[in-house]
Amino acid sequence: MVDPVAALASENLDGNLYLYDTNRAAGSSGFGTPELRSLVRKGDTLLWNVIPLECETYVALADIEIDPRIAEPTRRVYPGTDIVFWTAEVKEALTKPVPYRLSFLLGTVGTPFTPTARPALTGSAGVGKEGR
Repeated sequence: MVDPVAALASENLDGNLYLYDTNRAAGSSGFGTPELRSLVRKGDTLLWNVIPLECETYVALADIEIDPRIAEPTRRVYPGTDIVFWTAEVKEALTKPVPYRLSFLLGTVGTPFTPTARPALTGSAGVGKEGR
């Protein structure tokens, strides 16, 4: 989630980006912060999308930078719409956190906004699919 009005007013995403995933029960942490730590396993499919807090202000996820040995995000569009989302498959089991960088387009500003804080993918030995 992005607060685009506040981000445009302050000219940055710090304090205006709230990240979530669907894996809290299995061990993800940092919900509602730009430093989300998403617990993942090799073979998991990741999906990133953006929800603006102000629906009348344009927000789009412009890019995801992550180690390509771990995941290669692909930009996609929901059929019949102009709504963008990104997907990637986790290529290997993680033994340490892998940070990544998100960039967003906001309003009519042509330069992407990139938060200072970085979310990360994390792994955990012994966490099975039954726990997720």
